[in-house]
Amino acid sequence: MRSIVVEDYVGISSLSVFDAVGGPVFRGMRVTDQGFAGFGELYFSEVCYGGVKAWKRHTDMTMNLMVPVGSVKFVFYDEAANKFVEHVIGRQRYCRMTVLPGVWFGFQGFSKGTNLIANFSNITHDPKEVQVRDIDSFNYQWPEV
Repeated sequence: MRSIVVEDYVGISSLSVFDAVGGPVFRGMRVTDQGFAGFGELYFSEVCYGGVKAWKRHTDMTMNLMVPVGSVKFVFYDEAANKFVEHVIGRQRYCRMTVLPGVWFGFQGFSKGTNLIANFSNITHDPKEVQVRDIDSFNYQWPEV
């Protein structure tokens, strides 16, 4: 797989949160939204406070990542520039990150309690299309939280 520039492969879209009786409603994805590349599945991943899940990249999947509960730091490795691009999203910065195939990434739980990631993807999970590396594969220091 060729080296990519992260800024060309990761987009951020603001999302709405609506107050409602009994609790807020978090907008996620519409078929007309930028980043919609079809629907394969919606799945959720929980990451504990300080916990790290890294590193992987998808070869075919376009991910649309949202964090409606807690706060999560996403780190993307830009192979072309040999640098890391970081984004913290969650309840305080509710948005959707669209990540095109080919980007190495990992993430870390930043809030005490539950940190919940929703991934609205264009294909269903296929272990043959995801590449995985050990947490020490890239020269990145995950912070102690």
